Amino acid sequence: MVVGGGIAGIQASLDLAEAGYKVYLVEQKSAIGGHMAQLDKTFPTNDCAMCIVSPKLVDCGRHRNIELLVDSDVMGVRGEAGNFTVRVRTRPRYIDLDKCTGCGDCANVCPVIIPSHFDEGLAVQRAVYKLYPQAVPNAYAIEKRGIAPCRDACPAHQRAQGYIALIREGRYEDALRVIKEDNPFPGICGRICNHRCEDACNRGKLDDPINIHALKRFITDKVYAQPRVPPEPCERKYDERVAIIGAGPCGLTAAQDLCKLGYAVTVFEALPVAGGMLRVGVPEYRLPSWIVDREVQDIVDLGVELRLNTMVENLDDVFAEGFDAVLIAVGAHEGRMLPIEGVDLDGVMVNTVFLRDVRLGNPPDIAGRRVMVLGGGNVAVDVARTAVRLGAAEVHMACLESRERMPAHPWEIEAAEAEGVQIHPSRSFKRIVSDGNGRVGGVECLNVTFMQFDETGRLTLETEPGSEHIIPCDMVVFSIGQRAGLAFIPESAGVGITRQQTIAVNPNTLAATRPGVFAAGDATTGTAFVIEAVASGHRAAESIHRYLRGEELEPE
Repeated sequence: MVVGGGIAGIQASLDLAEAGYKVYLVEQKSAIGGHMAQLDKTFPTNDCAMCIVSPKLVDCGRHRNIELLVDSDVMGVRGEAGNFTVRVRTRPRYIDLDKCTGCGDCANVCPVIIPSHFDEGLAVQRAVYKLYPQAVPNAYAIEKRGIAPCRDACPAHQRAQGYIALIREGRYEDALRVIKEDNPFPGICGRICNHRCEDACNRGKLDDPINIHALKRFITDKVYAQPRVPPEPCERKYDERVAIIGAGPCGLTAAQDLCKLGYAVTVFEALPVAGGMLRVGVPEYRLPSWIVDREVQDIVDLGVELRLNTMVENLDDVFAEGFDAVLIAVGAHEGRMLPIEGVDLDGVMVNTVFLRDVRLGNPPDIAGRRVMVLGGGNVAVDVARTAVRLGAAEVHMACLESRERMPAHPWEIEAAEAEGVQIHPSRSFKRIVSDGNGRVGGVECLNVTFMQFDETGRLTLETEPGSEHIIPCDMVVFSIGQRAGLAFIPESAGVGITRQQTIAVNPNTLAATRPGVFAAGDATTGTAFVIEAVASGHRAAESIHRYLRGEELEPE
């Protein structure tokens, strides 16, 4: 074994090989040549360095007795003279040496620019590179330094660094293609994602993180402004059929993945439109309907069968129709009310019904009325800002949390206040007061002095004695959370339900307690963000594929 692929190591390897020995030449870099390959001239003869080393590179690369171990490090040596055992670690090159012809096409399209190793940082190179033109092996390698923090922070592991590099080069359609490899809803996430990638962005340590979600929106706006080209339908490779209950982001992501794998996929949706809460739970001003409809259609065009206005009432009926696996991805469409006095008064609604009615063209008549939204999350802000747009005379928000601890994003709260929404933090709700005619007249509140949820979701609440006060209003909208509608799963279905009214699944495989049934998204976790639903859909599709192929769901 010769350690070091410079001119000395090359010459030693050639001499030993010519003497009949098997030689292993170990080199840290992606090609042999060492420092001499970097030089212009040699001292003291002033000869061309490459003219001297190049023939030896060729001889070394072609010699039958020499095996090159590039991208390798010697980790340890054991034994004695004449009988050594060497432990060598070879780093991944990400390009197959046996297949690479050195044509350079990969480097021509690589968008990632890094300092050049060969030129000691004085020039730049692509992340896909050949160390120098005469390199041996005559093959390219990829410089990869682990996982980018933005990608690691994203539940769907979106390759932000890749599509941002493509944006820099003006390759917008390529950037969209890279985004869609991990996330079928770029236009949606570019508008409403909670962008954890930006929280992890290394640029934030210097000044401000890169505005990643805005770049995603820029790409979709740019490409979607062009005429739409439908994707090619996927080839059917397997006989098995998969049913997915729920056409939200989780169910549609899984449908896309399974369709690309070669399965027949049918999505059942109870509503007249697909998209789940993205379509009926997010206001138009935040997420235009055409964006959702386009990205749903991109999935349907792959060959997914979409059955709208089709409510599943019994799992047994689904299996009886000939489906081999079922994914429950119904989402959290049922709003919750507090068990307080007055919830049966005329003028009391829940957030999901309010937003759904508005999105489906049947908004409540609240023009000139005073609206109180109970809750402090992002959905509560959506309800309040929608009420403003419907012409409400006054819009109020009241919540348990203090202004600093409200669960809504700070920029959402600031936008609501800018539109005239009055926020009443640190309030507990005692009862809804009647106006004497069976309608809402106000909400009686108490000032909160302490509140905290434990790890099980149980609330500890302390209020100020004698702080009762009434906030007048004509309409109350509860926005204190949502849950999945699981009424179609009776006990006899064999699918376990948790105390939190979610579907019990193996967290590693998303398999439910009944064979062939899987569940993902909000149906298993409670209300979450869209990117988490996308990630859950990917995982569910992987498990369903393993199940249908008879593989272990939890491979070792």
